Amino acid sequence: MAFHDLRTDYAGRGGPMFRLALRTGVLTVLTLGIYRFWMKTRMRRYYWSAIRPGGLPLEFTGRPTEMLTGFLTAVVFLAFYIGIVNLVLMFFSFSLFNGEAPAYAVSFIGLAPVIFFAQYRARRYILARTRWRGIRFGLEPGVKGYVWRATWWWLLALSTGGLLWPVKTFALEKYRTDRMWYGDAQFKQTGGLFSLMTAMKHVWLGAALIAAGTLAAGLSEEPVWFVGAAMGGVWAVLGLAYWRAQSFKRLLEGKRLGETGFRSHARGGRIVGIYLTGSMAISAIMSALLFGIGIAIGIALALIDPALLADGLEDLSSLGALPGWVFPIVGLVFYFTVFVLWGVLREVFITMPVARHLAETTEIVNPDALAGIRQRARDEFVEAEGFADALPLGDGI
Repeated sequence: MAFHDLRTDYAGRGGPMFRLALRTGVLTVLTLGIYRFWMKTRMRRYYWSAIRPGGLPLEFTGRPTEMLTGFLTAVVFLAFYIGIVNLVLMFFSFSLFNGEAPAYAVSFIGLAPVIFFAQYRARRYILARTRWRGIRFGLEPGVKGYVWRATWWWLLALSTGGLLWPVKTFALEKYRTDRMWYGDAQFKQTGGLFSLMTAMKHVWLGAALIAAGTLAAGLSEEPVWFVGAAMGGVWAVLGLAYWRAQSFKRLLEGKRLGETGFRSHARGGRIVGIYLTGSMAISAIMSALLFGIGIAIGIALALIDPALLADGLEDLSSLGALPGWVFPIVGLVFYFTVFVLWGVLREVFITMPVARHLAETTEIVNPDALAGIRQRARDEFVEAEGFADALPLGDGI
């Protein structure tokens, strides 16, 4: 099959996404989280099918039962770690240091390799369950190498105050990409360790403004300098959106699949605009929702006890006469309504527009070379994304 000028279409729409996210979110709450694995599977299938290189959609073939089995396996391990290992650490911490802080520090350090393990296995599972043109992706076994590399690069990034964060990002992405396959063709990540450095410039500029404003306010004792620090905070947050677009663009254009390459026209300004407008839309809707919920609760309480309506806010002593079950139910309804709707709105106003922009600005260069690629064997996983779900880290769309 020959391709020419292979661009990527995006077929996702806000209405279907809103209904899917709302329905699966409500079911997840009603089932006390058990439906979460079915929710993630359905959401991924929607996103994958919406991304269509050359008009042909991606497919996600993962099953929720795989993720549930992996989750239960991971819970057994984490229960042992939290219950036994932490108990031993706490005993020695109190015995040697007369406090619990050392135990918490060692426990966190010991959990870091498990997090990196989860991240690598999550990507391997997702790729093994992703197809395009009927051909599967895959990721070679290599979790041990990834864990020690991730530990080393994270230590370097944190010890340098984040200055080596772009280097860490490139090094770990190269390790994963160089072990990634599409059918019987292997990916390669080209580029240098420092190729992402300038993509982080706006984050560093924002951090510099925060530091300068805080320092100036402390030395001069003039609170006005905190305005500069606040502006730096906003700049840094928007800089993260710019970093996301630029790092995606550079990493994608550095990938090679045999003689096939990739081109991205992702724009940092567009990603920043999506986050700004999306956040304002979510804030407006959530504020209106909270106001409406407050009025509904007031009316409901007044119907239960008419004295509340007559006394207004001047005398709330009659609230004590209400049944004890009223307040927990009101609190649960309020919490889960906000929790579910916030997740739904984030998918509609931020996640999906970002996915649309990144997909529609991606092109496959020299796609004719893909015609010779053949199918690869299916990768089987017992634990699926278990550790990623239980932590929950390492997964995502």
